[in-house]
Amino acid sequence: MVNERLVPLATVERVPQYLRAIGGLISHGDEHAPSAVLAERSGVSSAQFRKDMSLIGAHGGVRGSGYELVTLRAALGEVLGSRERVKYVIVGVGNLGSALASSSAFRRGGVDVVGLFDTDPARVGAQVAGLTVLHDDQLADVIREHGVSIAVLATSESSAQLMADVVVGAGVREILNFVPVVLQVPSSVEVRSVDLGVELQMLAFHARNR
Repeated sequence: MVNERLVPLATVERVPQYLRAIGGLISHGDEHAPSAVLAERSGVSSAQFRKDMSLIGAHGGVRGSGYELVTLRAALGEVLGSRERVKYVIVGVGNLGSALASSSAFRRGGVDVVGLFDTDPARVGAQVAGLTVLHDDQLADVIREHGVSIAVLATSESSAQLMADVVVGAGVREILNFVPVVLQVPSSVEVRSVDLGVELQMLAFHARNR
């Protein structure tokens, strides 16, 4: 069993890259892969990959065949705490929120979505990814009832701060923010922001300058 407290944060933050690489190989029918292949697909050097695997305690590399992928995936999943399920909610079920709720990527890695929330009467009561969309006025109660740890915000810009205040007040300490605003939250709350427009602009910048 991996001692998660002894794994450096920088290594933990690379684990999703490794899991994506492993998942891609497994989906193509591969059972083993050498560290060089896994490193390249993960976007890191071979030395960094081997160091991270050593820190995690995944000593599965076998000369001539490499790492056994299913075993390695299980070890990496353990680093992210997949044995203990973490619950999250999605606030804002427009096009983006609905896509996130339906994405298989948002149901991996030991996390479970337990609620979808919106204020639009056309969305409240609808079924999305097997869940009924609830009104935002039920958000705090659901967070407390289910012990929700993470809130995913995909709201309008005008309501993002209000919803952040609600989820933090209900006990959430991690927020994944897809709204292009800077949220004001206590220092004890971790916010990871994803601005899709900025990411696209950065790719366009690199495309123009190649």
